[in-house]
Amino acid sequence: MSIDALSWKILKCLQNNARQSNAEIGRQVGVSSPAVSERIKKMEDAGIIQGYHAFVSPFEAGYQLKAIITLRAFMGMLKPFLEKVKTYDEVLNCYRITGNENIVMEVVLKNQKHLESFIDQLIVYGETKTQIVLSHVIKYNEVRPIK
Repeated sequence: MSIDALSWKILKCLQNNARQSNAEIGRQVGVSSPAVSERIKKMEDAGIIQGYHAFVSPFEAGYQLKAIITLRAFMGMLKPFLEKVKTYDEVLNCYRITGNENIVMEVVLKNQKHLESFIDQLIVYGETKTQIVLSHVIKYNEVRPIK
């Protein structure tokens, strides 16, 4: 399915606030609520829209640290790690990447002690590097049309 200008406008509305009604989106983009509903359904069916999420503040939920941790897996340890990482509650996002490291994770932690124990679990699988996140520069940026 190709995404035309109207569908991009609908996607922009949804990315800004997925809880708004189809009628409200229709008013913003200039079509009826049923037309919005039909387009959204088609984009869901095509896998363009993959879900709707609530973004929870880790800090308001009690986590004091957010960190980016990279892992350079030891020989033979990447596949076991790829299974194990799915069990870690601390991991918000995990990416397999190219370059010297194999993995980049975005994690949330209660405190420095929690960070230390989490790293202790990771070093079985490879060499880690940790950066503490100080603040967001861009947060949940929307996907836009390719120019």
